[in-house]
Amino acid sequence: MSTHAPAGRSSLIHYGRAAGTSFVLDTRGSGVPLLVHWGGDLGPLDQPQLHRLANSAVPAIPPSSIDQPLRLSLLPALGEGWTGRPGITGFRSEAKRSGALRFTLGGIEFVESSSQGIISVAFELLDTAAAVVVTTELHLTAEGVLRLRHRVENRGETAFELGALDMIVPVPDRAREILDFTGLWTHERRPQRTTLGHGLWSRECRHGRPGHDDPFLTVAGTPGFGFRTGEVWATHLAWSGDKRVWAESSPLGPVVLGVGELLAPGEVSVPPGDSYTAPWAVFAYSDQGLDGLSHRLHSWIRSWPSRRSAVRPVVLNTWEAVYFDHDLSTLERLVDAAARVGVERFVLDDGWFTGRSDDRRALGDWFVDARAWPSGLHPLIEKVQAAGMDFGLWVEPEMVSPDSELARSHPDWVLGADSLGPPGRLTWRHQLVLDLGNPAAFNWILGRLDALLTEYPINYLKWDHNRDLLAGSAHAQTVALYRLLDALRARHPRVEIESCASGGARIDLGMLERVDRVWTSDTNDPLERQQIQRFTGVLVPPEYLGGHLGAPVAHTTGRTASLGFRLGTALFGSAGIEWDLTQASPAELAAITEWIGQYKALRPLLHAGVVVHADASDPALELHGVVSPDRSVAVFAAVALAAPRSALPAALRFPGLDPARMYRVRPLSVGSAPRTIQDAPPPWLENAETTFSGTVLARVGLPPALLAPEQVALYSVTAVD
Repeated sequence: MSTHAPAGRSSLIHYGRAAGTSFVLDTRGSGVPLLVHWGGDLGPLDQPQLHRLANSAVPAIPPSSIDQPLRLSLLPALGEGWTGRPGITGFRSEAKRSGALRFTLGGIEFVESSSQGIISVAFELLDTAAAVVVTTELHLTAEGVLRLRHRVENRGETAFELGALDMIVPVPDRAREILDFTGLWTHERRPQRTTLGHGLWSRECRHGRPGHDDPFLTVAGTPGFGFRTGEVWATHLAWSGDKRVWAESSPLGPVVLGVGELLAPGEVSVPPGDSYTAPWAVFAYSDQGLDGLSHRLHSWIRSWPSRRSAVRPVVLNTWEAVYFDHDLSTLERLVDAAARVGVERFVLDDGWFTGRSDDRRALGDWFVDARAWPSGLHPLIEKVQAAGMDFGLWVEPEMVSPDSELARSHPDWVLGADSLGPPGRLTWRHQLVLDLGNPAAFNWILGRLDALLTEYPINYLKWDHNRDLLAGSAHAQTVALYRLLDALRARHPRVEIESCASGGARIDLGMLERVDRVWTSDTNDPLERQQIQRFTGVLVPPEYLGGHLGAPVAHTTGRTASLGFRLGTALFGSAGIEWDLTQASPAELAAITEWIGQYKALRPLLHAGVVVHADASDPALELHGVVSPDRSVAVFAAVALAAPRSALPAALRFPGLDPARMYRVRPLSVGSAPRTIQDAPPPWLENAETTFSGTVLARVGLPPALLAPEQVALYSVTAVD
């Protein structure tokens, strides 16, 4: 993409605008280009105006500093006076010192538009002394998402040992509040906020996957920003391995957001003539809070060429229904129950392959267990298909059990075998990691999955990943994983894949390009799920977020939840069931049937609409919803997570509607009414013909029903004009 520019081309200042955002890139002179502005749209600007803007952005020279204005480039380094975290580090073994890389601008290419509506800039940077070339690509998509990555090429005669190749952008100093996320198994996506002072707020992931404590999306914003208010600048690394992300403020420099792959010492050694390309860094801006980010990011993700059907079928997964009890007659009864309530996809979870009687053995032996399945999986699949459903299967291809024929036959295929010694040391969930960077191991797994998908009419794979790596190269393993997924999708383009990593430990945009669904968390407890889904959904559109109706007593927490709370929570996303329906009562089955019917009716809205949240004054109460792109219809959920602070909670204010249109708000039943604590409902609920303008609904709102804790009330909102 990089070409040498004609004479005078580097005197240009490049300006990109899309969907209310813009960037200004100063490529004048011979130094590394500068991002003068990234954020809100600056309106139409010609070259003279852009030159004046770039010139006026040059800062003063303070006392006790370098003797020229400090300008933050897209590849900042010590050599240009930047004392923050540098954009690139590396060395050659024979060099006298490291960190002395200094680049000058080579070729540059600017594309105003393309068939995808992308504004692109690519430029080449040369360090002639180090014989290193960096090519930078910057894209502004039609949805206003900024993507940035670097590629380093070694033109020397010896290996270049890469330390870091990060993407760093400036943000205004008013972005002083940082939001990112942490968590643990079954409690993912816990938000945390901090105020950025002088110094570095840095998060690093060394799990070989993002992890349950993944920072996920790092947001810098104006103090107090919420879902609907405030300016926010956010970044995410589209990468499924180790990474680091940070915000930094210095007394002598601008506030920056940075992100990149976290490389272990010696992990990436670039041979002569070879190159390394960093993962895409994704940046997004909004002046309408987190919901503005979501709208921008969701719209962009939904435009991806790799995206397949947005219609997510209702799934029944067998895990919390039967666990390892793979008895055909039991499963056939479950198939019948699933078909009666309207399930569309039946997924057989862990326990189907040779010797797999519990979670301590047999991973890697990917053959159908002849004792449990003497006729293979054909009888079950035929039953599923005859009931009008398609069939899915659980696999965990990246893992191997020490107690498996594969590990006994090929101990050298275990990741980090040389450092770990005999298989079995440093197990996690009684399993080790298969080294996908080993060609023999890679081909074995690809061959077994290919054979299963060829022999059986499998429409769906639930692809699990139940441990951190803790050994080997996370970079090499992640590259091999992507290659494996890409090869499998090429061979079986109609097979959909769900990404699971002991729940939500590997949800990132690098993975999302290759899958059709993510398992948001291993918990089906609706109280935990409310927050997990809310914040995972800031980045990921709801149709990707798998959420299941579980049993009354949650498997992971032991908490008992009402059927209505469970149904209302699982509605918003890619809905499914993980419950032994043969144990459900007739009344429960009738409610589930109604719920699935409503989900199917609402699916075009839920999986294509705009996700919105009200900023709650009481943390015990939440209001969220999905509004159709033309703002003609919407569905909202009012959620009581706990007891409210007031006997008369704040009004329900419905965001995202057209201010000028008139709407009718009605309760929506999905099979089970919420429990309330009130002597009488608010009168408006009794008058189904009352209409309100979008302005009234957003600014004044309507008195809520007084929900008991852990209850959800659903509302349909329809334009009447």
